[in-house]
This record gives sequence, structure tokens and C-alpha cells, in this order.
Amino acid sequence: MASVQLAGADAQLLAVVIAVRAARAGSGNITGQDLDFLRLGDTRTAVAELASLGWQFAGDFLDGDRETPVAVSVPGLAEALAISRTTRSRVSGWTTRTLASKTLTKASPTARLAALFLAAHSSNNRYGVVPPEMPGHCRAALPELLDRGFLAELTDDRYLLDEDARRLSGMHPRSHDSTALVRLQWEAWKDGVSPALRRHAENVEHCPLCALPLEQVASAFMRPAVPMQIPLRVRNAYGAWKDSRPDRGPHSLRFAAAFRAQHQHGPSLKQLCEGMGWQVKSHELRSFIVQRLITNEWLTNTPPVPWTLRPGQAAQLDTPPETVLSSSTR
Repeated sequence: MASVQLAGADAQLLAVVIAVRAARAGSGNITGQDLDFLRLGDTRTAVAELASLGWQFAGDFLDGDRETPVAVSVPGLAEALAISRTTRSRVSGWTTRTLASKTLTKASPTARLAALFLAAHSSNNRYGVVPPEMPGHCRAALPELLDRGFLAELTDDRYLLDEDARRLSGMHPRSHDSTALVRLQWEAWKDGVSPALRRHAENVEHCPLCALPLEQVASAFMRPAVPMQIPLRVRNAYGAWKDSRPDRGPHSLRFAAAFRAQHQHGPSLKQLCEGMGWQVKSHELRSFIVQRLITNEWLTNTPPVPWTLRPGQAAQLDTPPETVLSSSTR
């Protein structure tokens, strides 16, 4: 549906729902209650956009009975989407369940459309990659999905569904062949780096406390470094965040020291924030928080190598810290 020329998310979201229902016969039913469920910003304009493309509505479901089904015919759809009755039913049910997710209840139509894209292109045991055909306005809504908890992580074009949302994943887990390919690429990368970097990478890879998926570790080390631009909204959010945490510097220094002592490597940005009890879902905000801690010399690292956070020069620890680290900092 990404190729259909529609102006906004309202019409695109409505088009997805109708197209799924009309996939087999070229015609599907929709009711006024279905429209209420979609919570579109401008339903009349969305319907008018579809009608302008030749989609034919066999009745009035905008002002009429909310329960009476109205058939919508989509020219050429039956030939383009030749799927079985079972598949059509499963996709329709999946679409409804995804849009009904608690984290999407009050989300914008753009964010809910983006959620369909991300859920469809991820599996329940690995990171996904934002599909290139996703509309630009949906990409702009990805921070909203992170803030609402539909996404657990978002870094550039890589994302991870929140644990509750992973049941909606549209793809099967990676095959053994694909896992073997990741392993081969990872081993080749390690063969080409310095002994010190290899030791560090393998400390993270084999850390029994973190127990991270191989794909996550390999991707973090092998992907090219991309400078992150910190938008004004993140800087403003940081200003409000830091005011309630005046001791963030000394505490983060001690946490990093304790983490390294137990894990034999530093924490990731997420592990640091979770270990400190900072409920920060935005990757951009986490990055800026750590950036400020490094600038103020509470922490230091070896960029762009991941998992290298360690105590900085702002203070010296006279005794081993008593910080308690749990498996929740994975």
C-alpha cells in the first residue's frame, strides 16, 4: 500500500484496512464502527481521497447506521493480492490487534500506521530495520512510538519492538542459515581488528551477566559510526531531566566502575540508564545524557567502540563501590 498515491496518514491507514479485507475478491466490507475504531483525524477527506482513486463505496457509512456494512470495491486489487482465505483472515486479525495495542490507544494515525510497518517488518527475537518504503511522515512519528512504549529501542534505522509488542511481529525468526551468516561475518570482522579490540568485543559477546543476542553485539560493533544530531526538543527534555538529578555525575561514575568490575566491559547507554533507574526510553535523550556526563568528565569512553563507558577524571574512588547490579541492566 506504500505505493498508493495518498496525501496523508488518515487515507493511508483507511486504505490498509480496506485493502486487507478486499484482498481476495477485490471488495470488502467496512462499517461506521470500524471508522470509529481507526480514530482518523479527518475521515471525510480520507474517504474522498480513496474515491478519487476509483475506490467505489456502495453506501454511506459516514452518516448512516454505524453497524451496517458497506462494500468497498478496489479496482485491480484481487489480481495484485492473490492470497488464500486463511491468510487474508490472519492478516486482517493481525492488523486489528496491532492497532488495538494499549500503547497505540492514543497515538496519532501517523504513528499507528508506522506501527503497522514496523511490526510487519520485524520478528519476535531480533532487531528490525525501518523499511525503505515507509512514508516520510511515518518516519517522523517513530519517536512517538518510542515514547509511548511500542518500541523498546530506536537507533537510526534499527529498532526493537517492546516486549509486549513482539507478539505482533509479522516475520518468522531468523533461520539457522541466516544466523550462520551473521556468525561468519562476525568472525571475519574480529579477524581484521586489533587484539585489544577483539578481546573487548569477545568480553561483551561472551558476558554471562548480559547474555546479549549475537546479532545485537555484532551489529553494534560492525555498523559504521554515524554522528548523531541532537534536536532542540531533546536538549529541552534534558534540561528538565537533569534538574531532578543533581547527583547524576557521581552516581553514574560509581555505577560504571561497579559494572566494569562485574562484567569486564562497560555498560551500554541503555544499561547505564536502566541501572541508574533513569526511565529514559528515547535513544536520543540517552545519548545526550551520556554525552554530557562525558563532557563533564564523570565518564569517559573510546568512541565509536560500544560498551567502553568507564569512570572519568572528575572524581577518584577510594574504595570499591557497593552498587548492586541486576540482570535487568541487560
